[in-house]
Amino acid sequence: MFNRMKQKKNTEKAENKTVFETETDNIAETNDQTTSELDQASASPKTYSEEEYQSKVNELNDKYLRLYSEFDNFRKRTLKEKIDLSRTASENVIIELLPVLDDFDRAIASMASTDNIEAIKEGEQLIHAKMKAIFASKGLQEIKSIGETFDTDFHEAITSIPAPTEELKNKVIDEVQKGYTLHDKVIRFSKVITGS
Repeated sequence: MFNRMKQKKNTEKAENKTVFETETDNIAETNDQTTSELDQASASPKTYSEEEYQSKVNELNDKYLRLYSEFDNFRKRTLKEKIDLSRTASENVIIELLPVLDDFDRAIASMASTDNIEAIKEGEQLIHAKMKAIFASKGLQEIKSIGETFDTDFHEAITSIPAPTEELKNKVIDEVQKGYTLHDKVIRFSKVITGS
């Protein structure tokens, strides 16, 4: 039994060796044919007439001009699209702010006809809240400043005053102008007064 298995393995090895040698010979023959074809091609280059050269030059020149004009048209089209995009980029925000503008118009008209200061204050607060909600929906967020540690990534120090308490050192004591981020990118730094 052991001898049969050993004999079978030897037979398989011999078959594999024969297949490998056959494949190697085929590859060598293919390489020889390719080399001889290359030698023939380099030994006798094909000669072209002047008309054939001229037609080839004309054909390539035509392709070049077409490609150049296509690229020029593409460049002009993308430039026009960029200009149109920059003109209408804020269209959505303006459309959403138009109701707020209408509310301001109504508030101004009602101020002329009423003496109720509380109603006017309440209307202004409602308009302010509506405007903040629209800005927040577009990704605008206020930068928190007062009481926060001074951070040059978000704050711009206008001046520094002595801190009233030890905890307020290197912290923002007052805010002169609010800062804002748009989608986590600072678009306006908070102008602050810091404690030293």
